[in-house]
Amino acid sequence: MNDATQLTTSSSTPQSPLATDCSGWDFWATDRGVRDLVALYLDAGIHTKLKPHFARLGKLAGGRLDELARIADRNGPVLRSRDRFGRDEDWIEYHPAYREMEEIAFGDFQFHAMVHRAGVLGLDRPMPAVAKYAFQYLFVQGEFGIMCPISVSDTSIHLIRRYASEDLKAYLLPKMLSGDLATLWKGTQFMTEKAAGSDVGRVETIARNEGGAWRLTGDKWFCSHTDAHVALMLARPEGAPDGTAGLALFACPRYLEDGSRNSYRIARLKDKMGTKSMASGEIRFEGAKAYLVGDVTKGLKQMMDQVNLSRLSHGVRAAAMMRRCLNEALAATRSRIAFGKPTIAHPLMRRQLMKLMVPTEQALSMAMLAASTMDKETAGDNSAKALMRILTPLAKLRACRDNIRVATGSMEARGGNGYIEEWVNPRLVRDAHIGVLWEGTSNVNAIDVVRRAVGKAGSDDALDAMLRQKIEEASALPAPVLGRLDTLRQKTLAFARATARAPDKERHARLAATALYNVTTAVLLAWEGTRPGFDARRAVLSRFVVEHRLETADPLMPRDDTWEAEATDRLLTEAPVDLATACRLLAA
Repeated sequence: MNDATQLTTSSSTPQSPLATDCSGWDFWATDRGVRDLVALYLDAGIHTKLKPHFARLGKLAGGRLDELARIADRNGPVLRSRDRFGRDEDWIEYHPAYREMEEIAFGDFQFHAMVHRAGVLGLDRPMPAVAKYAFQYLFVQGEFGIMCPISVSDTSIHLIRRYASEDLKAYLLPKMLSGDLATLWKGTQFMTEKAAGSDVGRVETIARNEGGAWRLTGDKWFCSHTDAHVALMLARPEGAPDGTAGLALFACPRYLEDGSRNSYRIARLKDKMGTKSMASGEIRFEGAKAYLVGDVTKGLKQMMDQVNLSRLSHGVRAAAMMRRCLNEALAATRSRIAFGKPTIAHPLMRRQLMKLMVPTEQALSMAMLAASTMDKETAGDNSAKALMRILTPLAKLRACRDNIRVATGSMEARGGNGYIEEWVNPRLVRDAHIGVLWEGTSNVNAIDVVRRAVGKAGSDDALDAMLRQKIEEASALPAPVLGRLDTLRQKTLAFARATARAPDKERHARLAATALYNVTTAVLLAWEGTRPGFDARRAVLSRFVVEHRLETADPLMPRDDTWEAEATDRLLTEAPVDLATACRLLAA
């Protein structure tokens, strides 16, 4: 079957002895968790207006978008260096499937402009972060690669709006906020160089001020969304000091005011392990014209706004990919017969499925809390700003690491077909790994949590206050359950603070940051499960986090886990769990 045929083929699956997948699923209708959390955190009026669009994207993500993503993954971008006249007009060719995904993302849903202006999806105001990230969560379950161009376009607009001069805003923002792909200027960020990955202070790209115009010279080594119209990037002005203190932030357009190409060239595209639908490359700047953004002495500090926004987006993307992996595992194990019964009926497979479900729901809870906190910060809440400082690297660190294990576990649940490129699992496994590389490795994010958020910013106090409040508000749960959570809260915060004060604080940074993530999500799940109208299964999931991720058990000593068998039975069905049942399972 050729690609053109696949674009129009129905997603229905013929009768077969092979396990099915979740192609054609409605990822909104089948996910009670995201529906509940969006309703919890969104203003009721906005929720009512956007609910049909969530439902529409849920169907698209499991249907047409999923079809397009499979094709674009197999037909990646191609760099063309010269036109037929021999001119160095390098450009990138994309498969029509990728272009159609761009139409959905930038034209139909206008992800890039959602939080920056009114009018997107008929809303009379900029969209709350909760809504934006819920849309991202649904979209990524169908396609992950193009979310990079979506996210960096969004975050580039944020930097221009916050730091650029009025003249530069007037020049760039109308183009960057357009909902028409014919006039839209998409954005990106270029930071990595051969000598400067995590160690950004080693940036070697030079900026020269020539008669009032800045010119950039140097190489950027890993440039995702390679052919974006505007690149936000760091460079060192001539005469500036070494290290991060000497870096300035610039906006470098692909095309100049007269329509000609700027003086930089795409040297090559990367042959990546994953995100194959989206172009990443190496770029050589040869005196390219650029515009200074903000204070020439605060480039890195300003760029970190974009980095932190991208980190949160990565946490949301990881949550989405884990949900797709869980869906795939459930679809496979419910329809695959082995040894006389569906594989989901076998005890070891049920245990494996819970290992996929728990981190998936943890990541969703963390993502929606962070989005809600961002909305409060935008409204001027200083305590939300302090809380956001620690939630962002926590979400990036743990959700992205968990995504790798969940993707691999989902592939195993499908069996041998999970290793075959005709199925979605290989792409999910490949794409999962980029989350621990983009916007800082696990080590970098763990250090950011412990050394900076806890050790310098004092954001642990804001996190502690939020956790105590959530425990108090979950008063419908048995007192011993709340006491257990509160004890873990105290122990985890004490450990993180001690780690931040220790001379060798990096040694236990990942352990401390992981514990903070797990105690936060355990409390969140417990609290969410007590909200009126919620499926109380989220409270039951909190006990899995406590016993398997926070409390130490001797692996060689059998324990009474009768509660866990019943809890697993209930969580692996679609039927909701009532609060009384949840309380019984939590206290058993």
